[in-house]
Parts: sequence; structure tokens; C-alpha cells
Amino acid sequence: MKIVTWNVNSLKVRLPQVLDWLALHQPDALCLQETKTEDKGFPFAELEAAGYRAVHNGQKTYNGVAILSRQPAGEVQLDIPDFDDPQKRIVAATVEGVRLVCAYFPNGQEVGSDKYEYKLRWMAALTDWLRRQLSQYPRLALLGDFNIAPEDRDVHDPVAWKDRILCSPPEREAFAQLLQLGLTDAFRLFDQPERTFSWWDYRMMGFRRNLGLRIDHILLSSALAADCRVCTIDKGPRRLERPSDHAPVLAELALAQSAVK
Repeated sequence: MKIVTWNVNSLKVRLPQVLDWLALHQPDALCLQETKTEDKGFPFAELEAAGYRAVHNGQKTYNGVAILSRQPAGEVQLDIPDFDDPQKRIVAATVEGVRLVCAYFPNGQEVGSDKYEYKLRWMAALTDWLRRQLSQYPRLALLGDFNIAPEDRDVHDPVAWKDRILCSPPEREAFAQLLQLGLTDAFRLFDQPERTFSWWDYRMMGFRRNLGLRIDHILLSSALAADCRVCTIDKGPRRLERPSDHAPVLAELALAQSAVK
């Protein structure tokens, strides 16, 4: 089973790229962030013609998350239960016996700001909810744009980014709390090239100079981590004209047929 996360930074702008990527890579499930559209504007028909069903939690202009899958998605959940939040950042569904949680984490804007405090509160609520989800769904994957570089090796210049947003100690501690639930960073299950990132600023020739951060992640429950065979970042879409500033992150799971419902 191939599962993928990709912040497309506007599905309306990037839909041709997404359709081309789906045709080339044929994942079983693709989690999208920053679709930036309401449900009524979501391209359900175009994706279905490409062989993918979609569940979407949309919002005009901002945020928006979706799960595209070849097989039907069940037990759909929108948003974090019992967390009052008008921002559309979560959609979860079960696909082929795997619980997929697609998340667009708040950016936080600046350390110490109101948006930063919201980010930490949002992550605490997510962690509490995922604890309950894991007890119900042992085969769970959390995919998305986390807006957190968890270690210095995930940052092109750790000195310049020290204590800044996306790299601050409280954010990294919140990321560690997710791992303490029993989740594993799929990318770090394998030896990886140094300076491998998933996001590059549009400015200052960030991509060309590889001035990036690894902030897009796939976290796997212990049951799925044991079945993970590869996890990579596909920089190809970032080279296209008018690309998203993020690249897709892919994980391949060798699931036993008996485990697939």
C-alpha cells in the first residue's frame, strides 16, 4: 500500500499537476493539505475520472484537507472532536483497513504570538484525540504538513533557525509527544541523504539552493511501521512551473492481505 502526503498550496492551481502525479505514481491514498476551496468547489468529478474517490474538509481561501483513495473510504471524521475550531485542518478515514489521518498543522506565525499559542493548543488536542484513535485503530497513519522541523538535521541552517517558528523547543516537544503515543517517523526508519527537505521558500531561490526544511511527515503506528518498506520525498513536482512550495512524501507498506479489511 502506497500512502502519500502533499501540501498542494491551492488545488485549483495545482490540479493538473496532481492528476499527472496520480497517473504516474498511482498511490493507494493521497492526503492533501491547503486545498483552499470549499466542498462545493472541490474537483470530485475530475478525480473520480482519474480513479480516485475523495473525502474533503474544505474552507474558502484557506486551509482545507482531503484524502483521495482508490478504494472507498469509511468512518470519515472531520475536525478534532471537542475542539472548537473554525479552521478546517483535519480529515480522517479508514481505507483498506488502515486509519488515515490527514492533518494541516497551524503555522504559528511567530514564537509567542496568539497564533503560536493556538498551534500548541491545537497540537495538544490532536494528541489527545489520536491517543483514543490508536486504541480503536491500531493500524493508523498520521500524514500531513506539520509545520515543524523536528530536528536540526531537518533544517538547512540550524543556527539561523534556532528557536524560531517551526523549530522552537515547544513545537519540537509537541512533535515528540506524538511519537510518545507510539508513532514512528517513517522517513527516519531508513538511511536518508543529508539535507533532504520537503519545503523550500519561493523567495531567494530557496529550492535551487536547497534552503529547505523537512516539515511534511508520515507518522506510523507500531503495527504499520513494522510493514514500512520505503519512505522518500519526491522533489519532482517542486521543479515544475508554478509549483507548490512543498514536495510529496511517500511511504510504502507491505501489508499482509489478512490485515486488509
